[in-house]
Amino acid sequence: MAGKGEESAARCHGPGDPGREHWGHALYLLFQRHLEAQRGLAAYTIRNYLSDLGTLWSFLDAQRVQEITRVDRDLLRAYLHGLLTTAKRSPRGRSDYALRSVTRRIVGLRTFFRLLVKSGIIASDPTLRLSTPKREYRLPQFLDPEGARSLVEAPKQQEKPPALRDAALLELLYAAGLRVSEAAGLDLEDLDMESRRVRVLGKGAKERVVPFGRPSRLALERYLALGRPALSRTSQETALFVNPRGGRLSVRGVQKVVRRWAVRTGLGPGVHPHTLRHSFATHLLDGGADLRVVQELLGHNSPATTEVYTHVALATARKAYERAHPRARGGQRAEPEQ
Repeated sequence: MAGKGEESAARCHGPGDPGREHWGHALYLLFQRHLEAQRGLAAYTIRNYLSDLGTLWSFLDAQRVQEITRVDRDLLRAYLHGLLTTAKRSPRGRSDYALRSVTRRIVGLRTFFRLLVKSGIIASDPTLRLSTPKREYRLPQFLDPEGARSLVEAPKQQEKPPALRDAALLELLYAAGLRVSEAAGLDLEDLDMESRRVRVLGKGAKERVVPFGRPSRLALERYLALGRPALSRTSQETALFVNPRGGRLSVRGVQKVVRRWAVRTGLGPGVHPHTLRHSFATHLLDGGADLRVVQELLGHNSPATTEVYTHVALATARKAYERAHPRARGGQRAEPEQ
């Protein structure tokens, strides 16, 4: 499953690609070749890193810097400060979005300048003592079981091929806790309908097998029998989920499917594929699943990443306690007379 659609996507330089006359073009190509050679690096990540490098060129040009050896830590700090300020003023206007954006760029910069040091182009790495901005700790957003049920059941009220696809997609996202890129990357051969399991290629090309339930199998069977044949125009397409043109449903396409049905069911436009992944983990832990098992199902390398869902479960339990227990709020409720 590795590398599906990545080669063409990685070569799409995007707006950050400096022209051939630009002083940084050779460095850009060096970085691109390095990223494409890394096993398991997603095409989306490569595209972002290359686009971010183009943003750096624009900043350096504005500072009249045209030699990579002149880039030091102070210059990079000024660049990142400008990005953080601009991101906070964006229409999205959220500080957490701004911090995520800048943090991603720092990771890309470290990868780029490490390569330049290794290649002998620069003597020292200006990102070595470059600090990453601290993000505000926030619990994952998830749906309650009833909300998740209403979302995955909504497309089943229709019989048209796109609705059959959407029903199968939503069921599998929630039943298997898939990342959006994992769902978009699934092939037909990744499904084992008999044992109700799906083979998933996660981050770092790490493969895992995740079970799914009978409702998911029923939705997948209806989609494969009635939906996909009507959508797919060629027997050569290997993708499990296809778009109306018969090609692989993209990451953005998956996001649109989730958002569309979330709006229709009254859950609002803030529901994303990752909301279903968060719901999957939270509901498993609420149901008594072992943390280690949930970690393996999610494809997390570290149990610390999965532990955030224990905080979600505790927060949910706390709210239920405060609603129900007569002594939860300092004895404000009247006690019955003896």
